[in-house]
Amino acid sequence: MSKHTLSLPNILTYARIAAVPLVVLCFFLEGHLKSSDSARWWALGIFAVASITDFFDGYLARMWKQTSNIGRMLDPIADKLLVAAILLLLAADGTIAGWSLWAAIIILCREILVSGLREYLADLKVSVPVSQLAKWKTTVQMVALAFLLAGPAGDKILPYTTEMGLVLLWIAALLTLYTGWDYFRAGIKHMIN
Repeated sequence: MSKHTLSLPNILTYARIAAVPLVVLCFFLEGHLKSSDSARWWALGIFAVASITDFFDGYLARMWKQTSNIGRMLDPIADKLLVAAILLLLAADGTIAGWSLWAAIIILCREILVSGLREYLADLKVSVPVSQLAKWKTTVQMVALAFLLAGPAGDKILPYTTEMGLVLLWIAALLTLYTGWDYFRAGIKHMIN
């Protein structure tokens, strides 16, 4: 086992994975899907902490020279689990509905396709680095999900919280399409050969 398996950066990644069922549990405390105001605030708090760990796990691993194979593998998985679970949760409770479901579908499809592409290219020993725009896409996506988790509870404090979240979700979906095309274009020459 790697000496960095239980390093702080990896523990932060493990915590982000553990946050996924906790966020979902906030909406199911009474045994059925219910998004009460308190449930939304708890879910938002857990999500905010989990999102912050996304920055610090990689930053600390590089700064302390504690990068590890398990960290490189689990970090993108943790991100995708958190985003996918919250998108599905918000669609199930009706916060994301109608045409906005397409934004969620675009994001989910891109995440799955890029993961598959990265796995395929890794077998060919081809690295596809994360672009700066992809990092911005992730930031916009996380902010959108935070607004949507607050949803109706947030609307009582800051009017149009839900609407701002939906607009940001569409912006994230458009950035998702663009960055997904970038990854596909970078990988296509290796797929053809």
